[in-house]
Amino acid sequence: MKQRKIPVRMCVACREGKPKKELIRIVRSQEGAVSVDVTGKAPGRGAYICPDVACLERAYKTRALNRALGAELTEETFQELKRVILRREIGK
Repeated sequence: MKQRKIPVRMCVACREGKPKKELIRIVRSQEGAVSVDVTGKAPGRGAYICPDVACLERAYKTRALNRALGAELTEETFQELKRVILRREIGK
């Protein structure tokens, strides 16, 4: 039986390639709203980040997410993303 290819995406902060399922997707919708995409299938411009608070803070500080999405990441969205990462760490 043929083995399926695992999609790999790159974290915008640490630039490390990882399997898509391990990363968190942030999406900018057509209206310009930035949100966390839990399903990984929402329409719009997407960017991926490691489920690590240090990676998130690096991306926020260097404005890597802003460049990747072409939109401004608000403090609200940053805090929501941080909560998602912390929940994922607790679940492990």
